[in-house]
Amino acid sequence: MNNVEQITAEALEKINNADAAAIETLKTEYIGKSGVLTQILKSLANYSVEEKKKIGAQANKAKSVIEEALEKRQLLLKKAALDEKLKKEKVDYSQAFYFPFAKGTLHPVLETIENISDVFKSLGFAVAEGPEIENDWYNFEALNIPADHPARDTQDTFYLDGIKNLLRTHTSPGQIHAMEKQKPPIKVIVPGRVYRNEASDASHSSTFHQIEGLAVGENITFADLKNTLAKFVHKFFGKDLDIRFRPSHFQFTEPSAEVDMQCFFCKGKGCRVCKNSGWIETLGCGMVHPNVLKAVNYDPEKYTGYAFGIGVERITMLKYGIDDIRLFYENDLRFLKQF
Repeated sequence: MNNVEQITAEALEKINNADAAAIETLKTEYIGKSGVLTQILKSLANYSVEEKKKIGAQANKAKSVIEEALEKRQLLLKKAALDEKLKKEKVDYSQAFYFPFAKGTLHPVLETIENISDVFKSLGFAVAEGPEIENDWYNFEALNIPADHPARDTQDTFYLDGIKNLLRTHTSPGQIHAMEKQKPPIKVIVPGRVYRNEASDASHSSTFHQIEGLAVGENITFADLKNTLAKFVHKFFGKDLDIRFRPSHFQFTEPSAEVDMQCFFCKGKGCRVCKNSGWIETLGCGMVHPNVLKAVNYDPEKYTGYAFGIGVERITMLKYGIDDIRLFYENDLRFLKQF
């Protein structure tokens, strides 16, 4: 029994000073098949019953103590090795890195959205967002588009489940969301992606971008609308260009108009871009229809407002002289690197 105590003390001292390689050797030396404690347990047949109980119990306890010490030392060594490895592999992110890649830039459409938004923010407009998946009420009903209107035909709209939910066909529902959240006065623009079920060609795409504009308050007139759009054209294109309004029709505005901008390539003289007319069709606009105001519980006797819709791709094409909308979505680096 004295031998067992001495063996245990000796083993624990060796374990406490062992490295990773020595751990396995000590395990074999003390508790392996031919280990010291294993041999003691095998020799119990030479002792009396009382001695067997005492020596056996002490040897088994010693074996457990040594096994636990070996396991703890092994875990400690593994942790120390991992800490040392992580210390050597530590990266100082405060230091400058060199990336052998060209610096990325904004896509021309996104850049145009940001530039247009900056112009309208300077004119006092807030920027809001609306969901791309709308229901029938927001996309049509609240905008004074009745159930039998051609714009609701399934040939023009991507419906998702029957006729309740759909991919928005314009950003105009954004004005409904904005008016539901805020009482007049309100000035907001809503940029975003829209979807139309139509074939793509040089001037059309099934997915494109619009920016909806809305201003509602007391005593707002068509003159305010004209002033706002004139300032936008001059600020965005950076040129003193004339604009003109042509009568048009939109269900959610009355009166409605199309806005033409003086061609900035030829300054109204006539060229290929403006088809020799001297004018370029730019956007649609009008005074908010009373039925739209009623849909959001605005009093049309007290409040008036104007709305406008800008096609982002069209503005981008005009600004950079691009004649094919498909270039924006083909991911041709030769095209995109120009921006």
